[in-house]
Amino acid sequence: LVLRAASGAGQPEPLGGGGLALASEPGGAINFVAMVDNLQGDSGRGYYLEILIGTPPQALNILVDTGSSNFAVAGVPDPDVTSYFNTDLSSTYRPQGIDVTVKYSQGSWTGVLGTDVITIPKGIDGSYTINIAVILESENFFLPGVKWQGILGLAYNTLAKPSSSVETFFDSLVRQAKIPNIFSLQMCGAGLPVSGSGTNGGSLVLGGIEPSLYKGDIWYTPIKEEWYYQVEILKLEVGGQNLELDCREYNADKAIVDSGTTLLRLPQKVFIALVQAIARTSLIQEFSSGFWTGSQLACWDNNERPWSLFPKLSIYLRDENSSRSFRISILPQLYIQPILGIGENLQCYRFGISSSSNALVIGATVMEGFYVIFDRAQRRVGFAVSPCAEVDGSPVSEIEGPFTTADVASNCVSSVSFQELWIASYALMSLCGVILLVLIIRPLIPSRCHHPYTDNDVVNDESSLVRHRWK
Repeated sequence: LVLRAASGAGQPEPLGGGGLALASEPGGAINFVAMVDNLQGDSGRGYYLEILIGTPPQALNILVDTGSSNFAVAGVPDPDVTSYFNTDLSSTYRPQGIDVTVKYSQGSWTGVLGTDVITIPKGIDGSYTINIAVILESENFFLPGVKWQGILGLAYNTLAKPSSSVETFFDSLVRQAKIPNIFSLQMCGAGLPVSGSGTNGGSLVLGGIEPSLYKGDIWYTPIKEEWYYQVEILKLEVGGQNLELDCREYNADKAIVDSGTTLLRLPQKVFIALVQAIARTSLIQEFSSGFWTGSQLACWDNNERPWSLFPKLSIYLRDENSSRSFRISILPQLYIQPILGIGENLQCYRFGISSSSNALVIGATVMEGFYVIFDRAQRRVGFAVSPCAEVDGSPVSEIEGPFTTADVASNCVSSVSFQELWIASYALMSLCGVILLVLIIRPLIPSRCHHPYTDNDVVNDESSLVRHRWK
């Protein structure tokens, strides 16, 4: 082992019956098979889809992100993008005259809203009119080495900027193409180098589920709140041993499924407990703390594979039947991730897990092990084992269940719902107004009496979008 400094920093459902579903035309169908392998990319720089925008069509690669809700594309030249959408060249582009800014912990962009027609070469047939944010300025959003020029936010309109009234890309497809309100995602990067010179495959299936992209059963967990794809985590295990934390720690202040996050991200307390458990369980006697924090890579001889030194990790999710749970497990091949060779004889690896200040995020580190179904119609997220989640011919992910939830709280999500927050905020505003009027302090409600999640707030979840955390 050689350490080197880092550079740059329910019940299971039966198998689906075929790959066709009703579409917009009578007797028409969606060809799900045509969407297989329509993604390229890797967990370090994201998975992207080719979309044709405007008339005549301009082809751009668009990052697939289930942790945001705007469809945005580069609209001017940028040193870090190879092409951009030129609105002047599209006869069907219509400006809306609305400025939009999206800020993240590690980047931001500013642009203008408009509409134009899009087609997806390896997607559903037809052209559709979509809201598009044309990016005119950005900071730390497009980064060196990325092969995409825009972002496709697939979360709910609650997160859309500048307001939730902006119809999202997928909502537009559901309305215009009359496809089912469901999409599914497979990312095939298990065991392959992060941010290497090549690209891995993947599939974004719009409008349904493609049976060839999974094996075994699909297990579903309820969506707790429709903004991010928020789910409920019940417990974590390392090498089969429960971390023994209060289940609310896993959901502080939310647990989400986000394809735009490169790593599995854990609340600080959970992260510390998990690292300690891995260190105890691993077969390495002494291991630098720099590896766990991402400041160092661990390197082995090319003919060695370190994965046998580390334990399996399991995440328990509440089943649709709330008295039951199921667990998704990843082997070390998914969270001990190869980066680049150092010299001719070494292969280096990064730790595919990091700490978070405000969320547990099931990102690409975990998602690369599964076919993930975002069933918006039935308000649930499904997981099934992905056939491409294999390394050297052996599976590196598992799903097992059902298990009883008798040993965990009936509700592990401590925060109130989004709707309840709105009700509480209006009540608070009324109370503030009455008190202030009675006391004749000021005639208006104070500006601080407002709902904490407004449309103008910064999307400050570090997990959202595009922090390319290769080390």
